[in-house]
This record gives sequence, structure tokens and C-alpha cells, in this order.
Amino acid sequence: MSFGDNKLGIHALCWVGGWSEAEARKAIEGTARVGYDLIEIPALDPDRIDAALTAKLLQEYGLSATISLGLGPETDLSTGDPDKVERGEALLMKVVAIARDIGATHICGILYSALMKYHEPATEDGLRASVDVLRRVCAEADKSGITIGMEVVNRYETNIANTAAQGVALCEMIGAPNVKVHLDTYHMHIEEADAARAIVETGDRLGYFHLGECHRGYLGSGSIDFPPIFRALAQIDYSGPLVFESFSSEVVDPQLSRILGIWRNLWTDGEDLIGHALDYTRAQVVSAQQTEGLAAPRQRGVLQHG
Repeated sequence: MSFGDNKLGIHALCWVGGWSEAEARKAIEGTARVGYDLIEIPALDPDRIDAALTAKLLQEYGLSATISLGLGPETDLSTGDPDKVERGEALLMKVVAIARDIGATHICGILYSALMKYHEPATEDGLRASVDVLRRVCAEADKSGITIGMEVVNRYETNIANTAAQGVALCEMIGAPNVKVHLDTYHMHIEEADAARAIVETGDRLGYFHLGECHRGYLGSGSIDFPPIFRALAQIDYSGPLVFESFSSEVVDPQLSRILGIWRNLWTDGEDLIGHALDYTRAQVVSAQQTEGLAAPRQRGVLQHG
């Protein structure tokens, strides 16, 4: 695969706030009907996911899946607290088993610390404990061909990986062949001086990419400058998933909506939002291909002689 052949995905919370049988069917059926290739399933509480049912629905509708989550205060690997580290490792191993059973290709998110605001910098001992666990998690995931993505998020959601460079450094510390950097335009807009440059410098370490607007609403309706971002992805020939992530008080997850502070109603028609994101992403991919000279010759001919 190369840039332009990327699987395009949608975060399940654009559809539903839970993962009951009815909710899972609604999200998976809708994602396939709109035209996406994959759905990202949040697993803050993996016990809410019926793996057998989910696998059956994914097969029925011909969709791929990924899983995302963030650790909590009681499962925070980076505290170095033995009990919390043990609980965090058990949670991540449970998610690896679910990902294996549903055929997910990636597990991404804040897997190295809690998803929360910290009031002190990370400690060397805490970071070392996190890395040790993540090596074992990556080894277990690799048995099923699962990529582990270290999501780089803003300073209000972790004290470990706030920039792409820190994400690369974390992956290098873990040193597993299946660990990759997971970047997100929403977080990059807060933390990076130059998002496009950060993408280029991440290079082949980049394995998962979230598309999100500065206010988490419709793509292109905020202040993020997307064309340079897509050109940077084309420049490094990024071939991994491109996944749209948006949140509104219209759809509420009991845990995630509260943690992320989703108080505003940024959209009411999830399907319109989702369809728009797919069209927007496809247009940006084609534009970036043309700019970087990656489009097929026939396409270039049409543009040159049309």
C-alpha cells in the first residue's frame, strides 16, 4: 500500500455512545453504508464489547476494525505503583485479546499513562515501568499481527507524549517492531509549531492518524490548515489508516465524554457529519497526490488536458 490507498475510518462515537448489540449494529452498518473501510471502537471498558457479536457484524458488513482507549488513574502504568501497573497491564492484555478475537488491526490511544490532566511531570521510574509493560503488550499483540499505536495528545491529557518527537522517542524506548506513533490533528494543532513538519520528521514511525478539527466538529469548519497536513502525509507515503474523530454532546459515552469535556453540541446529524468527513478526506487525499506528483498518469492527463 501507499498514500492514497489508505483505509478510511470513523470513530464509533460519531454514531453511538455504547456498544450494545443494537448500538454495535447501528455503528457498523452505518459506517459500511456511508462508504468507510473501518470503524474505530473505543474500549475504555472492554467488558462492554461482545467480541463474538462484533466479529460477526464486521464480517457481515465487510468492515475492518481498530480499537482505541486511554488508561485511567487506577490503571496508570506511569505512576510506578505496582498495583496500578498490574491492573493496567491486565487491562491492556484484555484489550489485545478482544482485538485478536474481532480481527482488529490496531490498538491505539493513551496506552502509556492515564488519560487525564497531570499536575507534575512524568518520572523516570514511572516511564520505565510503562515501557516495560508496553514491551510485553506489544509482544503479545504481535502474535496476532496487531499494531500498537502510541497516541500523542495535548498537555491536558498526558504528561508523557505531547509532541510527535516525544512519540517517536517513546516508540524507540519500547523498541518493538509493531509499535508506531499515532498522531491526531486536534492535538497537533495545540502542541506542534508546524504539524506538517512534525509528520515528515516522524516518517515511517507513523502508523495511525486521526483527523479532527480544532473544535472536534465538521472538518474544514475550524482553524486547522489541512492541505499542508495531507501533503506531508503524501510526502512520507503514509499508508496507514486515516480515521475521522469527532465528538458532540449529541452522542454521549458515560466515561469518554466526561474525560474529554464534551459539553457542547457541535452537530446533531451524525450521518451528515460522517458523510461530509469522508468526502472531505477523499478530496484532500487527491489534492495532496496531485501536489506531490503521486496521482496515476491517467488522472494527471485528465487534469492537464481537461
